[in-house]
Amino acid sequence: MSNETGMTTSTPAHDAPAGLRESKKRETRQLISDHATRLFMAQGFERTTIAEIADAARVAKKTVTNYFPRKEDMALDHQEAFAASLADTVASRSSGESALAALRRAFEAAVAAQDPIAGFAGPDFSRMIDDSPTLSACLRGLHDRREEALAHALARATGTSAADITPRTAAALLGAAHRVLFGRIQELTLAGHSGEDIARTVGDEAARAFDLLEPALADYAVA
Repeated sequence: MSNETGMTTSTPAHDAPAGLRESKKRETRQLISDHATRLFMAQGFERTTIAEIADAARVAKKTVTNYFPRKEDMALDHQEAFAASLADTVASRSSGESALAALRRAFEAAVAAQDPIAGFAGPDFSRMIDDSPTLSACLRGLHDRREEALAHALARATGTSAADITPRTAAALLGAAHRVLFGRIQELTLAGHSGEDIARTVGDEAARAFDLLEPALADYAVA
């Protein structure tokens, strides 16, 4: 890593500009996550210890746990983006576009780009999750969080209470479709299919899945 920090050698670390400190923290966090994920994929999540991760990243064990209080957060380090993804799509939908149409359009784009948020994580990463009860449970929890965030976004979009049954039901239907399609991408990945083949297959299957929701949600939450 570069030593070009813009400071003289006599400047104490705690006097570093705030932006530089934050940049260094992000670098350290990413370094730990990268080494942890590499070890998880090589030897399994449950079998990898915090000490091994710290040694690989050349940091103290306490540094690892300060950045990642939960071990699974090192493997699934884009949780907030995943949990917010459907809600963000609804919030940014175009004028005249329904929530279903916006989510359908966004998923089609994600499949075309083979976006990891949609499930295109590669065979090693997908196998790491599939082989780990802890990571599999964490992923299910993330799907639940994503559905809950979507329900709140739909409530805001329609001017109803978050406790209202309609946005919650709509979020459950839309969340279930995305959950099934995410699982399908993982399934095909683990079966050895290429990203291009998976994109073609899931693109066709997604069209059928979203078509099933059209009668109920085609005119719901139109911007």
